[in-house]
Amino acid sequence: MVRGSGDPPIGGSGAPPSSPSIGRVTRWRPFLDDDTLRPGPELVAALSADLRSPDPAVRDEQAYVLLHRWIPRLPAAERHRLGDEMADRFTDPEIQARTFAPLVLARLVRLGDHDPAWQRAFDTWYRTEPDLRGHDPELGWLHAVAHGADLLGALGRSPHTEPADLLDLACARLLAPTEHLFDAMEDDRLGLAIALTLTRPELTRCQSVDWLAPVAADFAAGRPGPVPAHASNTMRTLRVLHLLAVRGVRPAPDAAAVPLTHAGAVAEAVAATLALPSPYAG
Repeated sequence: MVRGSGDPPIGGSGAPPSSPSIGRVTRWRPFLDDDTLRPGPELVAALSADLRSPDPAVRDEQAYVLLHRWIPRLPAAERHRLGDEMADRFTDPEIQARTFAPLVLARLVRLGDHDPAWQRAFDTWYRTEPDLRGHDPELGWLHAVAHGADLLGALGRSPHTEPADLLDLACARLLAPTEHLFDAMEDDRLGLAIALTLTRPELTRCQSVDWLAPVAADFAAGRPGPVPAHASNTMRTLRVLHLLAVRGVRPAPDAAAVPLTHAGAVAEAVAATLALPSPYAG
């Protein structure tokens, strides 16, 4: 099951009785079952540590679920400390630690928290993360592109950010060389993040479309033969964006659709860009 934007994962723990992490799974069960319990600094620190776990039963189904639930209840200073810790995770040697950091930061940003240092750390990581696996049989969900897109979309809606910078970051992520073809709806999540950013009212028409210029240049430089993975990923993401430019984008599944600030210009620019590798597109 592919987790939706901003939603905590669901499902059974999947941890066998002999798993060394079974104690941690059992430790968090009372907190998962009783929503009246309140987090303290020690519990938050333990959950943050378990967010690095290679066991998806601990990391995804327990630590992340509880942090997602508890973050709104934390004092501002505690939330900021947690954000600093997640920003540091972008340089962690473990892939699952790096890719779950943006989910926590997205939760914080949606609540109004912001630190420019968090965004700088995210920008550096998202441009260059080489491991784009969606799901791993042992580690579970990794989803670097999709989880990063959730943070990019949250930052894109935040009044504390420059939306044009985030559009450039999305472009850089799409054009980064890779052998990995999106296989777990990463194109949907990144297209959504770009569309959310493009709802910012202060964006000019030029800012809303100029970030596509490097994509157009990359497509125009293509040669006959197999389509590079990054180009295929980009085409699919732009098709999602075109749909959202035409129909509007929902900031949440139950929210009304919001129009992109320069929807017509974006739809036309995306269509023209896609027509470079696919002339039948018009």
